[in-house]
Amino acid sequence: MLAGKKVLLGVTGGIAAYQAADLIGLLRSRLVDVRVIMTEAATKFITPLTLETISQHKVTVDMFTGADNSRVEHIALARYADIFLVAPATANFIGKVASGIADDMLTTTFMASNSARGIICPAMNEGMWNNPVVKENTEKLRRHGYRFVEPEYGEMACGGEGWGRLAALSSILQTTLVVAGEVESL
Repeated sequence: MLAGKKVLLGVTGGIAAYQAADLIGLLRSRLVDVRVIMTEAATKFITPLTLETISQHKVTVDMFTGADNSRVEHIALARYADIFLVAPATANFIGKVASGIADDMLTTTFMASNSARGIICPAMNEGMWNNPVVKENTEKLRRHGYRFVEPEYGEMACGGEGWGRLAALSSILQTTLVVAGEVESL
């Protein structure tokens, strides 16, 4: 299942970014080709080198550094992907995309991709997740065809417990299988 599929993984700057390494490993164990785009903030939580080593592909962070000038990089990456998965997705990322803001490599590429293949996996503090603006942005993106893997209840990095923790990787994988057409809808 998923063998031969191409997943573009977007990693944003939240504490859950460290889980991207395990998610890449899980996808690659299913013979998925995984490419990664990280926000600059994500690189403060996990290094591009770690994700390059696991994915076996160069990680893209900046729109201009190291770009292949023979092609429009964000368009080429958007076309490459069968599925565009953003895990973790911060409130910042969700707000930018919901507002049509494309000011870094991740948001630019995500907005150039097919929304029917977009999966957003929020992870943030419970107060942020429950903020009415974040809820409005999430609903707006759902109306445009993006799928969400809801965050879970659990221990938060800031202390205490609450809703906003990145969903279990098994849940993210299950939604990826549905979007890929490998299993029936959840």
